[in-house]
Amino acid sequence: MLETIKSSHPRVYENFSRLENGGEHLRRVMELDRYWARISDRSPEDVVLDGTRLPAGAEVEGEYDLFYAGGTLGLLHAAVMAGRYGRKALLVDRHVAARSTRDWNISRPELDRLLETGVFSAWEIDSVIVRRYRTGWVEFFAEESRRKRLYIDNVLDCAVDADRLLGIARQRLTEQPGSRVLDRTSFVRCYRFADHVVVETLSSGGKTSFFRAGAFVDVTGILSPTAIQLNKGRPQTHVCPTVGTVASGFLNADFDTGEILASTEHADTSSGSGRQLIWEGFPAAGDEYITYLFFYDAVDSDNDKSLLGLFETYFRKLPGYKVPGNDFRIHRPVFGIIPAYFHDGFSRTREIADDRIILFGDAASLGSPLTFCGFGSMVRNLPRLTAELDSALTDGDLSRARLEKISAYEPNVASMANLMKYMCFDARTDSPDFVNELMNEVMIVLDGLPLRYRQAMFRDEMRLDEFVTVLLKVAWRYPRVLKATYEKLGVGGSVSFMKNLAGWAVSRNEQRS
Repeated sequence: MLETIKSSHPRVYENFSRLENGGEHLRRVMELDRYWARISDRSPEDVVLDGTRLPAGAEVEGEYDLFYAGGTLGLLHAAVMAGRYGRKALLVDRHVAARSTRDWNISRPELDRLLETGVFSAWEIDSVIVRRYRTGWVEFFAEESRRKRLYIDNVLDCAVDADRLLGIARQRLTEQPGSRVLDRTSFVRCYRFADHVVVETLSSGGKTSFFRAGAFVDVTGILSPTAIQLNKGRPQTHVCPTVGTVASGFLNADFDTGEILASTEHADTSSGSGRQLIWEGFPAAGDEYITYLFFYDAVDSDNDKSLLGLFETYFRKLPGYKVPGNDFRIHRPVFGIIPAYFHDGFSRTREIADDRIILFGDAASLGSPLTFCGFGSMVRNLPRLTAELDSALTDGDLSRARLEKISAYEPNVASMANLMKYMCFDARTDSPDFVNELMNEVMIVLDGLPLRYRQAMFRDEMRLDEFVTVLLKVAWRYPRVLKATYEKLGVGGSVSFMKNLAGWAVSRNEQRS
């Protein structure tokens, strides 16, 4: 398979060829890149069908309380539903459950939310943290005299071994009588009846199977066909294509510091409407160091958003960020298409549920548009998401109206989606230094405010008054942002921004009452 990209993506070919499973990694990259064709398909196949369309003679092989599709973040939720609430769950994954294409960073207070579920022990949480760095910083490219490096403690400072954490979750799930995991088994479609669903699956060996469950939980990530159907072909409004490597042998890697956001040049205008490329660098286990390259963009932009193309750019530009030494070695690639959704209303406007169907994780696309991490959103909300689903099962109410309330939607995170739009570079309206200049001003403002402001922004914990304070101070320092607001949001988008803020204010009042 690698030979097919030898001419078109020579750097990817060269580096992936050195990996033990380079061909398999490439296959996973190209599988994710099918997303772009899926969202361009104006007539996607429906995967949720009425029960009357269940094939005649279909034999149900097992009955469960919950059927999960997706073995990464889905495992965390399923493990709690089985381990704490005693729910009988079946989870399938088209590859191998508990294997991720990314590793995760999070703060310890956020990670400790897993302890509240009663399924994970403190010792197990400690065991999945492979490195804690001392401090972190954010810095955007600008003239040195104007460049502001903002230091932030206790933000994304725990490097988590994703596969180890997911492995513990898998063990918790399969320890429960009647619950099981099926690897190399794909979700095909769901047939919905008044009091249950029947889910059709296909194994890698070509075997079709049918399973009955009280509800279908889709956690298949950005490729979720259920999300495409429920959202009428528009499951995301923005994306963050992300690629990188876990490697060792860099000459300038600081293992005491996390580089949370770092740009090394102005916007890349070589094709399409342009991209502001941003790096991340995190120390990992032993001498390993993780580097990511990504950019924020609208789903319908004319930029090349393919992961394969971004990997080629990554290998070309990597020495300008971290210098590989003579003993440089890539252990494995990391990659993903991180989703975001702009809610045009006072609260959540994206569809995340239907009768007996619910979406979690990237399939729901409710994570932070700033850090673009569904893991953080899932962990923060896991105790509530599991308790509320168990309550719905107990009450026998799995209607859309009930399930759509079991959501990781957070008004503060939704409002941040508006800020993410400013980081979507567009050469038709922006000067090449626009994103870097604006973000430098934001860092200068945050540096002049109490420490809680910077921590809250990068941990999705900002209060409304803090958010407004930052906006006003940036506008005062950098009036160009007012013109950019019209260009980035337009009249309709600006009105929607105000709706988001109003919804945030209302939600705060409801929480107080």
